[in-house]
Amino acid sequence: MYLEFLRGAFEDFLDNLPLINYNQYWFQHDGAPPHQTAPVREYLNEKFPNKWIGKNGPIAWPARSPDLTVPDTFLWGTLKNRVYAQEFENVEQLRASIIDQCRAIRRRDIERAVQNLERRARLCIQEGGRHFEHLL
Repeated sequence: MYLEFLRGAFEDFLDNLPLINYNQYWFQHDGAPPHQTAPVREYLNEKFPNKWIGKNGPIAWPARSPDLTVPDTFLWGTLKNRVYAQEFENVEQLRASIIDQCRAIRRRDIERAVQNLERRARLCIQEGGRHFEHLL
């Protein structure tokens, strides 16, 4: 299913990105089992040659690495709080709510999240990759 997602919705997303920036993009995912299959690695090697981060990839995902992505530090918590503030009768309603809530995220909130990510990255470097959550 993960590979189907990559070949479907993810490629649709990539098709809408400015081509001028395409060679600057990196792909990152964690060590979840669906991310490690040979077909997924082959796909990423083709789409992002030497520019993807993940278990068994060209750039290894460090074991027990601190979460240093905007989705981990902002998006998932924000969406979870907004989406689950209501109840749903079916999956279609849940899916529609997730899409609506993604669209409702304000640009300034994303900019703050990116600034937070930059701060986390600086602290991670400062602490030599050790835990730094206590410094936030």
